Amino acid sequence: MPALSQKALLESVPTQLFIGGEWRGAEAGATLDVYDPATGRVLTSVADGSPADGMAALDAAVAAQADWAKVAPRDRSELLRAAYEKLVERTEEFALLMTLEMGKPLAEARGEVAYGAEFFRWFAEEAVRIHGRYAVAPNGATRLITTKQPVGPTLMITPWNFPLAMGTRKIGPAIAAGCTMVVKPAHETPLSMLALAQLLEEVGLPKGVLNVVTTSHSGAVMEPLIRDSRARKLTFTGSTGVGKKLVEQSSEQLLRLSMELGGNAPFLVFEDADIDAAVAGAMLAKMRNIGEACTSANRFFVHESVAAEFSEKFAARMGALTVGKGTVKGVEVGPLITEKARAGVDELVQDAVAKGARALTGGAPVPGKGFFYAPTVLADVPATARVFGEEIFGPVAPITTFRDESDAIARANATEYGLVGYLFTKDLARAIRVAEALEFGMVGINQGIVSNPAAPFGGVKHSGYGREGGFEGIDEYLETKYIGIAL
Repeated sequence: MPALSQKALLESVPTQLFIGGEWRGAEAGATLDVYDPATGRVLTSVADGSPADGMAALDAAVAAQADWAKVAPRDRSELLRAAYEKLVERTEEFALLMTLEMGKPLAEARGEVAYGAEFFRWFAEEAVRIHGRYAVAPNGATRLITTKQPVGPTLMITPWNFPLAMGTRKIGPAIAAGCTMVVKPAHETPLSMLALAQLLEEVGLPKGVLNVVTTSHSGAVMEPLIRDSRARKLTFTGSTGVGKKLVEQSSEQLLRLSMELGGNAPFLVFEDADIDAAVAGAMLAKMRNIGEACTSANRFFVHESVAAEFSEKFAARMGALTVGKGTVKGVEVGPLITEKARAGVDELVQDAVAKGARALTGGAPVPGKGFFYAPTVLADVPATARVFGEEIFGPVAPITTFRDESDAIARANATEYGLVGYLFTKDLARAIRVAEALEFGMVGINQGIVSNPAAPFGGVKHSGYGREGGFEGIDEYLETKYIGIAL
């Protein structure tokens, strides 16, 4: 398929709401602008949904649920497989669309398409492996049958930083399990989700199974749906603060919840680590998605005996990165999502420097148009710096030292968050000890990326609960029913 120009691509993407299998404008014709963070210019405008539009989407999902739940697992599987193949076929289109609306470099956007598509392939295979069981009661008088059924209409709120993959990670298991959906993508990056809905329509997903409402009024649109007794599940990826509010709202109807919230990932480098491998891992853990990822390494704890070598090599790698518009060949670091986001990152850096940290490279916004920030490595960061307590969500790596294993573990765990941690060591026994001691839902040993569609993704503490991906991912969309049969 020949590559589309940016103009043709934007013109090919729907800009309306997708409700009940129909593309329709928002109530009163309201629209919201979508910006290119590399230039600050408007890319296009999409429908700005109202509470009435959100309720119409839930109505459609509820109306479609009974018939969708009856569709054979193999048929749901084939739909997902077809979506996977079409998504891979259109990699360049989806990658360019993501780069335009979110800013990440094209090479990284292609990686997200591959990652996101894999959730469709994984859950296509899981759709036909939803198991129950048969057992004889201990007294022999009853037969116990356990079966799994779809939870029902599901509300999905997806973030701006991975506008495709966070959608497929939720939509894939919902389709596999037999749940209908109302999806509310982030208002900063609605285009990838609208294009994905168009793709699923093309492969034959029945009307009403997937409904997409774009809006700049997230709370006003979603709260009535969350409080509606017909919705049965809510899945959210985003900040812990917003997540807590959603949990409160969901308590009224006791919704099933999957909450993938904030992170404050530690990156531990022990004295016996392969320093070059640790630096390579640090680049992945820190700079994936320009640092705008909940899995991004947020706090670097390096043994005092190797801190100088690690910091010097890490700063050299970070300082050599090419910053620019993501569509330009060779660019490795794109813009942050908004000016507000860039200002927040700079506040954290300046706070650390004021308290004694040294900027080994970077340390300031990049002048000119767009929301760019220079890749930054900070050394000698004091424990009191805000950068150690808050999620950075940008290309900034603060480094401090530790004395021994117990010190490293204690400092790594000294956070309310518990999504992911990373550690580098050549000692297998230490790797196991530390991994088991870290209070995080995921741990990467000698690797800087843990995300994998075949593995359960999720955290503990204030990083949320529930798991996406892996064998566990589909269970989030299934209810367990026990049937007792007397003989």
